[in-house]
Amino acid sequence: MSLAKLGLFFLVFVVAATALLYTQQRQLIFPAPSQYPQGPPPGFRLVHPQTDDGLHLSAFYRTAQPGQRTIVFFHGNGDNLLGAIEATRGLAANGNGLMLVEYRGYGGNPGSPGEAGLYRDGDAAIRWLAAEGIAAREVIVVGNSIGSGPATEMALRHDVAALMLVSGFSSLPDVVGEAMPFVPRWLVRDRFDNAGKLARVKAPVFLMHGADDTLVKPANLERLRRARPDATVVLVAGAGHELAYTPAAQAILVDWINGNLKTRP
Repeated sequence: MSLAKLGLFFLVFVVAATALLYTQQRQLIFPAPSQYPQGPPPGFRLVHPQTDDGLHLSAFYRTAQPGQRTIVFFHGNGDNLLGAIEATRGLAANGNGLMLVEYRGYGGNPGSPGEAGLYRDGDAAIRWLAAEGIAAREVIVVGNSIGSGPATEMALRHDVAALMLVSGFSSLPDVVGEAMPFVPRWLVRDRFDNAGKLARVKAPVFLMHGADDTLVKPANLERLRRARPDATVVLVAGAGHELAYTPAAQAILVDWINGNLKTRP
């Protein structure tokens, strides 16, 4: 094969690989589990927030105990409501209300996930709570891993009580770039630019990360800290990306809520 033909072959290969990565990346970014709960656990009820693009989503909701705020929880990309239940056990025991958001394309919900879609799903949850008499100022938004994206956007759009990110990232291109430095940043379709938004969030911000997280590396925490210098920052030694599911981490969340956010009268 001549050098010119070899160069042409390489160019065609690169273009084809780039096109494949661009069109198929959401299957990698949003690997919705095939198994999911068929009904709510004790204490929760199944609710159906409606998005502004016409989707009726399934979510789990439990009412707050008197004086406690409601948590709107956004889970990670490889998780669903099963994991969300585990990650919020400490908050449930604290008496907080819980709206466990399930994304489009996850848990039997219609639609396909993507950045704009997840924002619509979050807005639908906030609207559903408002219709139940729970104003945004009574809501604490919590995002785990990729859930940090819709959580940050909700805190920017709505006058919430607080924003709490667990294993959150500064942006999705940052995460992809650290894992696959050969992939151009412009190729990542969903941006989730959390660091670019944090300075405009009016609510108090809490950031927690595992020191041994190899999936969303602690460098993301440092970038978020620089974007929001007044945030409360906790780096948990010995913890990886499973941080949100550990009792110790859940206790830290509860302690911060109880110590920094006065309960409603």
